[in-house]
Amino acid sequence: MASSAELADGTVPGAGVGAPARAPGRPRRRWRALGAGIVLLIAAVAVLAPALPLPDPNRTQPSQRLAPPLTPGHPLGTDHLGRDLLSRVIWGSRVSLAVGVLAALLAMTAGAALGLLTGFYGGATDHVVMRGVDLIMAFPYILLAMLLVAALGPGLVNAMIAIALVNVSFYARGVRAAVLLLREQDFVEAARAVGASEGRILRTHILPGIAGPILVFVSMNIGVMITESAGLSFIGLGAQPPTADWGTMLADGRQFITVAAHVAAIPGLAIFALVLGCNVVGDGLRDALDPRLR
Repeated sequence: MASSAELADGTVPGAGVGAPARAPGRPRRRWRALGAGIVLLIAAVAVLAPALPLPDPNRTQPSQRLAPPLTPGHPLGTDHLGRDLLSRVIWGSRVSLAVGVLAALLAMTAGAALGLLTGFYGGATDHVVMRGVDLIMAFPYILLAMLLVAALGPGLVNAMIAIALVNVSFYARGVRAAVLLLREQDFVEAARAVGASEGRILRTHILPGIAGPILVFVSMNIGVMITESAGLSFIGLGAQPPTADWGTMLADGRQFITVAAHVAAIPGLAIFALVLGCNVVGDGLRDALDPRLR
């Protein structure tokens, strides 16, 4: 039987003759599709950058400096050294994606291992490791990353290692909390009762239970890593010139913000779009992997 808000033919009153009832959640699905499309587009452009007909991102043309967007030969304009912004944004996407993904994977691997072991076995190891994690989390993570890069030396690889290390604590605490819940479930107790080894319980019961939350957190954490990497490059601790990196492009463009705003606005919009896309994809994965939210 049709509901009071829906006619027998499936139309909604006031929606026009023959208009189908709008499926619930359609704007949300479209928003997620847009986020996934942004991430896939940027990833595809980054992968295909060497094959695209782009000028050298580091080639300077003083006569073309600060050219506005839509200048012939420079669709997005040029920077203060006459370098093509479209080329630098596309090549910079390779750097940002590589650093974001690798740093997230490093942090996930180390943090998940610590959280898994401390949550499952507990005891003195749990106490010592978690107090160390609490100590790390007591510091503002961006300041701790700056301190680590200052100790290791400026550079893209050192910046990636630093932002991975400061995010290990978030994975460790999250995975530990999930493991503490799972290890007390009836199916784990049943596995212990039939004589299953601890290694088998970890492989067959604990790891599958935390795989979904870890995947969601990694997808969202990539955006955080990209932002942190750009921040370190912005202050000169990340990618070093002349490497095309969105953070260094922002730093180069800030002094020309009043005369050529596009030099800073374009890499800023690129960072915003990629981080937004990663967060939307992570939100969609969370809903898809959590049966309570379907």
